Amino acid sequence: MRTFRLAGFSVQRLLCTRGHFRGAVLLFLSLAPADARADPHKVWIAGAYAFSDELGGFHITGASGIGTRDDPFVVTEEFNSATPVTLTIRAVKPIQPFGVPGEFASGMMYIRIDALNNGGQGWIEFQFELQSVLGEPSTDEDGLSFDQANKTPDYIWSSGFAEYYREWSPYDRLSFMRGKVDIGKTASFTFRITDFTPKWQFWLVQEPRIPTS
Repeated sequence: MRTFRLAGFSVQRLLCTRGHFRGAVLLFLSLAPADARADPHKVWIAGAYAFSDELGGFHITGASGIGTRDDPFVVTEEFNSATPVTLTIRAVKPIQPFGVPGEFASGMMYIRIDALNNGGQGWIEFQFELQSVLGEPSTDEDGLSFDQANKTPDYIWSSGFAEYYREWSPYDRLSFMRGKVDIGKTASFTFRITDFTPKWQFWLVQEPRIPTS
C-alpha cells in the first residue's frame, strides 16, 4: 500500500489487416445494444478507443485524450447510485502492440476517470476491477492489469482518497481508500492500464463504496 498527498497530481495480438479491422468495427457496431446505437451519447470515441456506458447504471458525459501520460484519456461520468457499474472499452483503430498512441490501439493507456456522485449517499472508498471476459475477473494469463510490471508507479492518484492498493490475484483490482466523496461532488482517479496481448474490447468495473451502518 502506498500513501501520498492529495495536493500532488502526477500526470503522468491481434495484429489485423485493414480489411480485418473494418470487419471488427462492423462487428462492434452490430453487437452494440439497439439503444446504444440509437443514442450517440452512449459511445464516446477518444484516440484509438471507444468508451461506452451501454451496460447501464451510469452515464458517460465526455471522453478525450489519446492515452499517453501527457495526454491521458479523460472519461467523465455521472453515478446515480452506489451500485457497481461497468465501463466498456473497445478498439476503434487497428491494434498494434506499442503502436503510436492515437493511431493504433496499443493496449497501453493512461486514464483519468472523473466520477460525479449524483446518488443518495457519500462514498468512503472506490474500487476498479479489470475484466477481459465480461463478468469474470482478469487473470494473470490474460495480459491485462493495472500496470502490474511497475512496482513503484508515481501516477496513481485520486482527488478524494489518500491511499490506494493494487491486487493481482485472483483478480486485477485497484482500490482507493482513506477519504470521501460527498453527494454532488466529483472525484478524479488516475492510473494506467496495460495489456501486453491487446484485445479489441475489455471492461472496467467501477464500484463506489458507502458506509455500512
